[in-house]
Amino acid sequence: MKLSQTVRSGPDQYICEAHALSYLDQKLERFDSPVVITGKKSYDAFLKHYNGESSFEVLRYDGSASNEDMKRLASLAPHADCVIGIGGGRVLDTAKGTADLLGKASIMIPTVLGTCAAYTPLSAVYHPDHTFKAVDYYTQSAFLCLMDLSLLVESPKEYLKGGIGDTLAKWYEAEGITSNMTGDLPAMVSVGLQTAKVTREVLLKDSQEALESMDRGEITPAFTRVVEAVVAIAGTVGGFAGEYGRMAGAHAVHNGMSLVRETHVYEHGVKVAYGILVQLAAAGNLDEVNNLQSFYEENGFPHTLSAFGVHEDLEEKMWQIACFAASDKETFTLAVPDATPHTVYESMKTLESMSRMPLLTK
Repeated sequence: MKLSQTVRSGPDQYICEAHALSYLDQKLERFDSPVVITGKKSYDAFLKHYNGESSFEVLRYDGSASNEDMKRLASLAPHADCVIGIGGGRVLDTAKGTADLLGKASIMIPTVLGTCAAYTPLSAVYHPDHTFKAVDYYTQSAFLCLMDLSLLVESPKEYLKGGIGDTLAKWYEAEGITSNMTGDLPAMVSVGLQTAKVTREVLLKDSQEALESMDRGEITPAFTRVVEAVVAIAGTVGGFAGEYGRMAGAHAVHNGMSLVRETHVYEHGVKVAYGILVQLAAAGNLDEVNNLQSFYEENGFPHTLSAFGVHEDLEEKMWQIACFAASDKETFTLAVPDATPHTVYESMKTLESMSRMPLLTK
């Protein structure tokens, strides 16, 4: 299979520091009619740290990150020349989709650390009932990604845990895809793979300290490194590696988990982290599953489906997830080309059995 290779840059401008919202008014000088898309908690967090003089027209998203809501919001803001997304991944993805429909610029201001959505020119799109639909790619990147560490260190720690899981998948999915390729990789793909490797190294080293920094409300070097790994460095993986660095097995499992009600309360990246283990098990790499288990346990990541609170009809729900993840419309086979629903199902069962075994030591 031949993959296309389009190198996509990140935002036109990127700022990540304490009190970064002090730059917002200056950055908005080129726009006449900016419109904010946000949620209530997100906007409250923003207002706590924004001391500028701009006034904003504020539109609320409906929580779905659906094409339907993007169209609704675009119809409410035909006059906007800039869409400012303020919030978590679904808010930012909604804002990007709305800006794309309007053909206008966007500014991304994350208030939680769940994904790299603030950095990437794409949206994970859901149906109005919150089940996964597709990934939409846009031709225009954000004008500005503005990350205020003073705000983010106060954000809910569970979101950063999700961001860590989502970002950890960058390496495992990219490595899974490229390991099945023959011949030399394009130079820019190699750059993308190296950035993916950097994210893995930073997260395995600094995640525990970064999470503890949030408990103290302290902007430490470890916290800053993890924040930038989760948002900016992770966002460059697909930008440079293109389809070689896209979502693969781990995200396919996450998307299948959207069909199981018990998993809905968990952050996107926490479910993706579980998907990493399923992908590795399906590829026969149980040594790496074992290596990651201690990291998962230290940082509170579930590593079985039952640990997500799925107890009733467990095997039936495993099969449901497996059929979705290994379907033709999903991406699991990019990482494990010969995988079938049975492969994914058996891998999930293997993880259940491994959780009852003592960790192996080298």
